[in-house]
Amino acid sequence: MRRLLRFSAVLSAAALLAACASPAPEPAASDDQLGGTLEVYAAASLQRSFDEIATAFEAAHPGVTVSAVYDGSSTLATQIGEGAPADVFASADEKNMAKVSAQAPEPQIFAGNTLVIAVPAGNPGGVSALADLARVTTVLCAPEMPCGAASQTLLSNAGVRVSPASSEQNVTAVLTKVAAGEADAGLVYATDVAGRDDVEAIVPDGADAVVNRYPIAALADAPNPDAAAAFVAFVLSDDGQRILADAGFRAP
Repeated sequence: MRRLLRFSAVLSAAALLAACASPAPEPAASDDQLGGTLEVYAAASLQRSFDEIATAFEAAHPGVTVSAVYDGSSTLATQIGEGAPADVFASADEKNMAKVSAQAPEPQIFAGNTLVIAVPAGNPGGVSALADLARVTTVLCAPEMPCGAASQTLLSNAGVRVSPASSEQNVTAVLTKVAAGEADAGLVYATDVAGRDDVEAIVPDGADAVVNRYPIAALADAPNPDAAAAFVAFVLSDDGQRILADAGFRAP
């Protein structure tokens, strides 16, 4: 009986302590609670690295699905200006980001890139320098595109005038024509030719003097603002910068 009474007293004391204890705190909100679709508008030259970044970001935030649109920065800026439902804009130059400054008030530079001469495998046109682009079939980006503006600056600095066989709306289209043998040469970004065996790259004199700086911004009217901010932070993080560096981009 005495043992039973002592056991009952212990149980009563334990119940009293439990009743007086503070309730367990609610778990803190975490980034893993991000969800929904994230619309990323990015320059065509970013496709390979941003596809990898999107995969890593989705792994870190399983509730988010990244949907990427790749095209020339000028084209994307126009679409955003006309109300395209983008969450994030990553441009290949600052000029086109400035076109949407009202929607992207706080862009941050996250990478840099330079131009190379791309030629088909085997270099059938015998191209070795910028001056050769004036005598062979050459394709360039349209002047309003970042790759086109950079190409014009590079050629002008070298005193070379080129009449392109075509002016493409993004750098991917230039590289596609060169790889298919439809052109003897084209000016593309160094990152575009990395790891490819259907084209060869020639680094022209003066390339280091023409560097495109890439800005990124979460848009002010982003449909998914929390995920947009997290994606920009990921691109700027060590993990994001490592992916970009592996693709050949320069540090910001």
